[in-house]
Amino acid sequence: MVSAAAQLLVCARRKSDIKQVFPGHPIKETRHTDYRYRTTVPRHVVADTIANRILAIDYDNFKNSVEDHDLHAAYARVWGIMYALQQGS
Repeated sequence: MVSAAAQLLVCARRKSDIKQVFPGHPIKETRHTDYRYRTTVPRHVVADTIANRILAIDYDNFKNSVEDHDLHAAYARVWGIMYALQQGS
């Protein structure tokens, strides 16, 4: 058995996001939790995946790089909320 420290819980709002980033890992759907989709992934796989994705960044504006309309709209709403928070400090 692998220790819990060797695994990370990966959560997502959309199943397709986990499938895209961590293909082949079984995804559990739970409708009454904060994140509907979850899987466990070896810590080293998560670390390698994140590092490789950071190294592959080729845009100068994150929001403009998001082609998925619904996802872009969600990011823009979060940006607005965080901008308002910043203005209050």
